[in-house]
Amino acid sequence: MRELTGAIQETAERLLRDKEVELVVGFAAGSLPLRNTPCFIRRPHEAQNLVWGYGCENNLAVFLRRRPEKLAVVAKGCDSRSIVELIKENQINREKLVIIGVPCRGMIDRRKVNRLLAGKELLEAEVNDGQVRLKGRDFQETVLLEQLLHDSCLTCPHPNPVLYDILLGEPVPAKGADSRSKAGEVDWEAKAPAEKRAYLFAELSRCIRCYACRQACPMCFCEECFADCSVPEWLSRSSLNVQDNVFFQAVRVIHLAGRCVDCGACDRACPMGINLHVLTSKMTKDVQEVFGYTAGVSLEEKPPLAAPISLT
Repeated sequence: MRELTGAIQETAERLLRDKEVELVVGFAAGSLPLRNTPCFIRRPHEAQNLVWGYGCENNLAVFLRRRPEKLAVVAKGCDSRSIVELIKENQINREKLVIIGVPCRGMIDRRKVNRLLAGKELLEAEVNDGQVRLKGRDFQETVLLEQLLHDSCLTCPHPNPVLYDILLGEPVPAKGADSRSKAGEVDWEAKAPAEKRAYLFAELSRCIRCYACRQACPMCFCEECFADCSVPEWLSRSSLNVQDNVFFQAVRVIHLAGRCVDCGACDRACPMGINLHVLTSKMTKDVQEVFGYTAGVSLEEKPPLAAPISLT
C-alpha cells in the first residue's frame, strides 16, 4: 500500500505540474483508523496528501459528473465501471478525464470492525500479510483481513480498473461467485415471497429517509428525484411509513437496472446499517441473467434498457 501511495502522489504531482489536469480527485487520510476521505488536489505540492489503503471505500465517480475542468481521478475497479456508464450517459467528457487506475484488494467494513470490538474504541489499525491488527487503550486483536472486507468486495468480479489511462500496481485476482457464501449475505433466492416481504419490511423499518444512499450513488443524478416530487406526490414525507420506505428503495433499485455496478456505496452510506446490498446484488444478477449484460465493462455495449427492442 505504501508503494501505491507513493506512485499515486508522484503521478498526481506530475499531472498538475505539467498542467495536464487542473484537479486530481483521490483520497486523503481520515481522522479515524481505517477511514480515508475524498480529497481534491489543485496544486502539485498538495499531492503529498494523497493516500491509498483499505479505507478508500468511496466511489469517486460520484464527483466527476459534468465537471468543466480537465481532471484526473484515482479509480479502483468499481469506480472505473461507474465511469464507463457515466461516459455512455454523457455525464462525463472522456477527453477531459485522466483515469489513474489502481487495482483493489477490497475495502474494510468498519461496521464489521465495530461489531467485533463491541463498543471498544479503536485507536490504531495495521494491515499486514492478510491480517488486520486492531489496537485500543486496553486491547489488541488480530483478525484475518477477509473477515473484515465489505460483502461487495468479497464477491467483486472486477477488482482491477476496466478503463484507465495510467495503471499503478499489479493486477489482483478477481473473486468468483463461490465467494458469496463467505460474505455472509442473505440467501435471497431461498426465501419464499412472504419471507422476502417480511425481511424487507423489517430492514426498511429502520430507514429515516435521509437519502444518503441516493447521494452516494454515482448513477443517481436525476435533476429531480421522484422522491422529491410534490406533483404528483409519490411518497409520504414521514419515514414512519414503512411501505413507502420499501417503495422508495424498490424504485431506486429499478432505476439503476443495467447501470449499477454493485459497488456498495449506497450500503456503506446508510447511517442505519440497512442491508441495501441484498437489493442491488439481486438486481445486477437479474440483469445479467435476463439480458446478459454486466454494467461498466464496455464502452461500446449499450445498456439493455437503452437498446432498441426487436418486435420480431
